[in-house]
Amino acid sequence: MIRLFGSAGPDHPMADAKEAKRLLDELPAQDPVRALEELGHWHESVSMAEGFRPDRRIHLLLQIDEAAQGRVKRITRDYLAHSRQSRVQENRLWTTVHGYWRQAGLAFARSVDLFVQGANGVESAKPLLPQLLVRCLRSLAQQIKWMHLRYGPYDLAVWGVFNRVYGYAEARKLAQAGAQGGATPQLEYLHGLMFSASSPEGLLPAEIELAEQLIAQFAPHFALAGADAAELPYWIDISQPMAPLRAVRPPAPAHGLRRFGAGAALGEVNALADRIRATAALPSGLNLGAPVDADELLEVLEHLAIYWSPQPPERKHQRHSVKSRLSVANGLKSVIQTLGESASPSLEGSAAESWIVENVSAGGFGAIVSQVKGDWLRVGALVAMQPEGGSNWVVGLVRRVNKTVGQQARVGIQTLSRSPAVSQFSFSGSRASKGEQGVLLKGNDPASAEVQIALRPGVFAPGQNLEATRAGRQHIYIPTGFGERGEDYEIGRFREMVREA
Repeated sequence: MIRLFGSAGPDHPMADAKEAKRLLDELPAQDPVRALEELGHWHESVSMAEGFRPDRRIHLLLQIDEAAQGRVKRITRDYLAHSRQSRVQENRLWTTVHGYWRQAGLAFARSVDLFVQGANGVESAKPLLPQLLVRCLRSLAQQIKWMHLRYGPYDLAVWGVFNRVYGYAEARKLAQAGAQGGATPQLEYLHGLMFSASSPEGLLPAEIELAEQLIAQFAPHFALAGADAAELPYWIDISQPMAPLRAVRPPAPAHGLRRFGAGAALGEVNALADRIRATAALPSGLNLGAPVDADELLEVLEHLAIYWSPQPPERKHQRHSVKSRLSVANGLKSVIQTLGESASPSLEGSAAESWIVENVSAGGFGAIVSQVKGDWLRVGALVAMQPEGGSNWVVGLVRRVNKTVGQQARVGIQTLSRSPAVSQFSFSGSRASKGEQGVLLKGNDPASAEVQIALRPGVFAPGQNLEATRAGRQHIYIPTGFGERGEDYEIGRFREMVREA
């Protein structure tokens, strides 16, 4: 190798072990974003600098990664609390963490490639190979997770590296070689596979994080086998740049074909869900890295159980393929404004976007967004929709987001009400209340007294009735529970009673 200035070692700030430690110790302790950005740059620099012995290079990369872990956790907590952040700050947090995992994955993969190519000095670094494979697969899996936190687009090149690195671990008979903390390359690989197979595009960001924590706990129970394991519902070809797929039909035979699934973890998930349903509380000793609500955990467990089942999820409503335009207004404020403008608001007179409907069912729509405007489009967003040629608006929730290429996305929307109405609500018996504007969401059955009401966060008072006067009649809404919560809305469930004013 070329030695700069004729030196006997690499001309790099971290070539000296004491200097490397000093550089890592002096990273800004009170600015985790800046520190993590610097650590990402150190990954790139150390992995590409000439003159390092393979073992020294790997040790440095592991040191850099260790220095990053606490900062990643702290920034992740801040990112998931995005409702208290500006969109600019949220974007910077996402870019920082995703960028770190990208640089870490590339750096570790370059060192794995030294072994693949049989570079000089790798023999002395062989004891580090299991740990290197674990960190490489973990970094790539985290990069994939952070793509899902933004609902894409998804870079299949990352999956190509992820699959090839695991394939190399299998070829070297190191797939189950233990590393620090009991991790193995196979456990890290299954962690990433099962995360992607769990349909994270249908979860809120905080639920995605919770699902990943559960997957990490259940990973030892997951199953991975060769192509003949038909009882495992998912497959992957480790020789291809692809994400895992459910085996609706048997995949074509291939040397790199692997089948995988939840294995015994499905029973563990169902047992934990049953326990929470029975006690309405979290089991003692359950550690998911952050405080979690029992209802939220139960929803995520039920979601995982559906997608981990050997039987594919059944659709509640039959879909019909269509191709038509759909006007969409997003956020509670815009929904109220759009519904309240007139009896039949038009696209030209509102701030609505224009989407293309792909399919419809009794439960909702599937649509293509040709150009995502801003960063509001995420699971849980409240929207008002008006099909082309229609005169009424429908209110629903975004349930699935899959950003594809450029600014395009595919979305799934659950219909909440086909006859929404803006109304002024007040609390029963409160003379001081000036009322609160919200959206009445009636279901499809006109005879049903069960309704939902969307108001801004913090307005609902537990146990208190709401009142509204419409067309000379007084409507009383008796609370029966909470429905959905979003960044700019809360939805309560009520039983409606009507009496003459």
